[in-house]
Amino acid sequence: MPRVLLLALALLLGACAGHTPVPRESPPLVAQLPLSLQIERQQAGTRQDWLLVLQAEGETLRWSLFDPLGVPLARQLLHGGEWRNDGLLPPHAEARELFAALLFALVADEALQAYPAGSWQRGADGQRRLNPHWRIRYRGALDFTLAAPDLSYRVRALNQEEGD
Repeated sequence: MPRVLLLALALLLGACAGHTPVPRESPPLVAQLPLSLQIERQQAGTRQDWLLVLQAEGETLRWSLFDPLGVPLARQLLHGGEWRNDGLLPPHAEARELFAALLFALVADEALQAYPAGSWQRGADGQRRLNPHWRIRYRGALDFTLAAPDLSYRVRALNQEEGD
């Protein structure tokens, strides 16, 4: 019994230590909000397409992830560096990590200091890394790839005229 309890505690601590950091305050982004992004998720040869809508509500950022049919997959609010569920959807740990990595990728260069010291790096070529395991490769400000071990997301802005 003590071994099981010790293993559970170690797993819990490991899960807490591996979370992607977010700033305490909402930093300036490279694009105005609201922002609609196409997300292509690839893992183990399987591809999924998602739609992400990012909105500002005062100091709070609302993240809404949908499948191609418009069915909500995850909704999260980020306020004061803390995540909260938004609505009745169950918690979605992968989406929360994706949102945190996306926020870092969308932060303007001059605002990167909002992140904890030592949690990120920027290469001479403009590419970025965020602890614990994210690499961001840019093609443009709103066209980039987020890569983690065995998982990647291609992120592109949707044409704003499509919604009109």
